[in-house]
Amino acid sequence: MKKIILTAGLLSGIAGMAQAQTNVTIYGVIDLGMNYTNNDGGKSVVQLQSGYAQGSRLGFKGNEDLGDGLSALFQIENGFSADTGKLGQGGLLFGRQALVGLSSKTTGTITLGRQYDSVVDYLAPMTANGNWAGYLFSHPLDNDNTDNSFRINNSVKYASPTFSGFQFGGLYGFGEVAGDNTKNRTYSLGASYANGPLSAGLAYMNLSRVGTTANGSITPTDANFLADKQKIFGAGINYTIGAATLGFVYTSTNLTNPTGGNAYINSFAPVLGTLSSLKFRNYEINAKYQFTPAFYAGAIYTYTQAKYDTTAGNAKPKWSNLGLMADYNFSKRTDIYLQGVYQKVGGDLTGSSLDQAYIPGSGGPSGNDKQFAIRAALRHKF
Repeated sequence: MKKIILTAGLLSGIAGMAQAQTNVTIYGVIDLGMNYTNNDGGKSVVQLQSGYAQGSRLGFKGNEDLGDGLSALFQIENGFSADTGKLGQGGLLFGRQALVGLSSKTTGTITLGRQYDSVVDYLAPMTANGNWAGYLFSHPLDNDNTDNSFRINNSVKYASPTFSGFQFGGLYGFGEVAGDNTKNRTYSLGASYANGPLSAGLAYMNLSRVGTTANGSITPTDANFLADKQKIFGAGINYTIGAATLGFVYTSTNLTNPTGGNAYINSFAPVLGTLSSLKFRNYEINAKYQFTPAFYAGAIYTYTQAKYDTTAGNAKPKWSNLGLMADYNFSKRTDIYLQGVYQKVGGDLTGSSLDQAYIPGSGGPSGNDKQFAIRAALRHKF
């Protein structure tokens, strides 16, 4: 009888452990396809590339019920290149997200770690690139981070509960520089509203001398721009009419004393003088039509104005981007898609590589003011 009781107790404990583990989810995306760029430094190129409509990833997330409407949560997410197996986000193991926090049904959620900013959380879903289209449809140089070019390290984030479709939140990323709390510091605020056919979002982000230290809120390998200050503001709206969804988004990005950034941006210094500021104004119109539950098509047009101020004068370059996409779902987890983007650079010449067309995700900067890129890909979610 003692053996039976002991065995029953052990089985009960194992069952309890198994039940406690059911709140952990393993998930991922593999997005892999062929890219063609008509003009990469004057020559065409064909590439097998990973993660465009969505970044390829492997993640783990879970929560524990602590009682009285309070729960503990965690999420760790790895980005990788499915074509090579390499780690993404500069070689970080959990470069997409790594966070832990507490969530209350009545007061909201607070999380700590490497996280998305308020632009990504509240504004990007109004854009095509931050919602259904992905990387190729980004605004020039992803200057407003709506395509999530970087994440925020050492950050604390708050997200409110949803009140009749309205939600708000904010994030603070510590600079961690002794004697200078503003160096490599980031903070952002945002809000969104979704009710019936209408959804809207707005966000503001302020970055100070990011990427200038290995610690802080944004590392040198993460930074999209290196500048004394970077300020981003934007607002957008989507409206659904039957099977069609229409959207409009405006964003502005102001860079003070920009000195460089990623491999492409490093080359936009003026021929004469010093670049003191660079400002972008992005205007996006997007549309998506759900022909059947399995098939949709979408389009965007983005017009970007910039102001390029140097000690030797200024210029006002312009970009026009037109993108088309079609997506067919074999199932809820597997789909194929085809997308193409055309970019034309106009306005004033800057004497820098900003005069060359460059679609984010294409083979590289064009040899002139025009570029076209097309992608056909297979995506699987698990």
